Amino acid sequence: MGPTADDRLLRALYAEHGGPLLGYILRLTGDRQQAEDVVQETLLRAWRHPEALTGRPVRPWLFTVARNLVVDAHRARQARPPEAGEAPLALLPAADDLDRALESWTVAEALADLSPQHRAVLIETYYRGLSVAETAAVLGIPPGTVKSRTYYALRALKLALEERGLAP
Repeated sequence: MGPTADDRLLRALYAEHGGPLLGYILRLTGDRQQAEDVVQETLLRAWRHPEALTGRPVRPWLFTVARNLVVDAHRARQARPPEAGEAPLALLPAADDLDRALESWTVAEALADLSPQHRAVLIETYYRGLSVAETAAVLGIPPGTVKSRTYYALRALKLALEERGLAP
């Protein structure tokens, strides 16, 4: 199947006016990619409205359509807020960092709800990494008391975390 009358019209318009139209738009925009897009859109509008091409010179109509497209594109870019790029996103903490911070605040609140004796045992054994004997020496209590307080403190902490929706 050969080219239709519409295809021939579009090819003839491009052959006769494409080069000068591209040069004109390139001078307006300074951007070859944008100029090629505007030429394509201009010729597409000519193809959609063949009645605009009859009874008048074609080139001034094409140049007017092209200029209007360039102006419209410029106005659209001006109406849109400027893009910030990726730099501000790099300053934000990663989602994992935010989740970790929220979890640590929740754990700190749960620890604050514990009795002072339970909190002291957990801080020495889990956060400072001391052994049972070292914790007993620091707190001045027997090692057996450190073990039992640790057991009950962990149960109380688990309950406090469950109440906050953090523990399984």
